[in-house]
Amino acid sequence: MNRRYFLQGISTIAISQLLVACGGKQQVKLRVNLLKDSIPGRVVNKFSRSIKQKTPLKFTPVEQLNTLFKQLQTWQQPKKATKPKKWYQPFGQSKPSTVADLVTIGNYWLDVAIQQQLIQPLDVEQIDNWSNLSPEWQKLVRRNDKGELDPQGKIWAAPYRWGSTMIVYRRDKFQKLGWEPQDWQDLWRDELRDRISILEQPREVIGLVLKKLGKSYNIENLESIPELETELRSLNKQVKFYSSNRYLEPLMIGDTWLAVGWSSDILPAIVRNPKLSAVIPQSGTALWADMWVRPQKAESTNQEHQNLSYQWINFCWQEEIAKQITLLAKTNSPIAAKIKPSEVQKPLRNILLNNQEVFSKSEFIDLLTPAVTEKYKSLFARIING
Repeated sequence: MNRRYFLQGISTIAISQLLVACGGKQQVKLRVNLLKDSIPGRVVNKFSRSIKQKTPLKFTPVEQLNTLFKQLQTWQQPKKATKPKKWYQPFGQSKPSTVADLVTIGNYWLDVAIQQQLIQPLDVEQIDNWSNLSPEWQKLVRRNDKGELDPQGKIWAAPYRWGSTMIVYRRDKFQKLGWEPQDWQDLWRDELRDRISILEQPREVIGLVLKKLGKSYNIENLESIPELETELRSLNKQVKFYSSNRYLEPLMIGDTWLAVGWSSDILPAIVRNPKLSAVIPQSGTALWADMWVRPQKAESTNQEHQNLSYQWINFCWQEEIAKQITLLAKTNSPIAAKIKPSEVQKPLRNILLNNQEVFSKSEFIDLLTPAVTEKYKSLFARIING
């Protein structure tokens, strides 16, 4: 699993950039476990310099969101009875990690984290820039104790970046065809037969077909859409390669001409490769968001830890810092920042600067019940396995 809600991705920033070492033997005052590459290293360094006193910080990058969620679950488990200490550490056995003050979580897992009581609500009185967050984002993180959206609910998370599922294609191949993809329906065109690589994700693939049909990514009753399976089988004939972490490789070598994937993988790729272009489907797409949450067993009684946690959230929500996250990490920020087109690398301008229209037509993929999720998996398996 990487990104985002699901799987493994492509790393673009060195781990060492994200570590702010502890000075001497001083106790760490702020521990942040974050998704690798989701925050530029210079942003962390700037935050460290902004703190008046020399405060030991530790930012630990983690490869997968799934691992971060499991950390939350592990910290919440009751402590086992203490055993006598051994004079040696068994091979392969590591010490349990210290509970972090803040952790990255994907929006996909937010309701489960609340239901399982893995996180604690945030204090809006300590979030200086809450009013800078658009109503859509405020709505996303206001939940009741069941994890359900609730306009009167508590604030459970602070989103700091977001992205989408998008189409990336070989510009040189499409110049010969005389057209460029603009929306999901283009994936069914005859010219792309056996020329598409796509995520091996039931929710993403079935979701884009639902979107093409004018439906929601989060429909529970798939049987209510009689044309769905026919459309899926038709799309499957267009697909040459299913993968959730290698879907860009056949595109790079020209084995496929178009791919469907995540912006966090695609945007760095189109900057490196001038043959590639990307587009967000006009009818809307799936969105994902990374957000800060406070573990249930974080040092809530330690005022200094609390203060630094909220300082970091407020720092990420400053307009200038949001701008840096957007430009350096090649991602979108929930905080509106004044960015000139000339400041954005040319291949990214149409994607990073026109967010609102995409956002309004798109939706976050919700976590469905196990029974409904199994229906998605079963349908997907039936289609790709013939």
